[in-house]
Amino acid sequence: MLVGNKCDLENIREVSVEEGKALAEEEGLFFMETSALDSTNVQTAFEIVIREIYNNISRKVLNSDSYKAELSVNRVSLVNGAGSKKNLLNFSCCS
Repeated sequence: MLVGNKCDLENIREVSVEEGKALAEEEGLFFMETSALDSTNVQTAFEIVIREIYNNISRKVLNSDSYKAELSVNRVSLVNGAGSKKNLLNFSCCS
């Protein structure tokens, strides 16, 4: 995330919104402007950062080999035979 601060001081701006957005886009970042003086977007910026950290960690955990191995260990198969037809039900137990 690229954060431009002091957006309340428009008259002495050094970097335009367009420049900030362009740089953020080049770097693959989200852009927003904040003002600590009047609290514009300050809480929102922190919430976005926290949400992105959580999402990235969750994605890494779900894709990890240890998590996949844990799912395999906890997987239960129930086989119910009815004549020549068998119904197979798989489900995971999550802790």
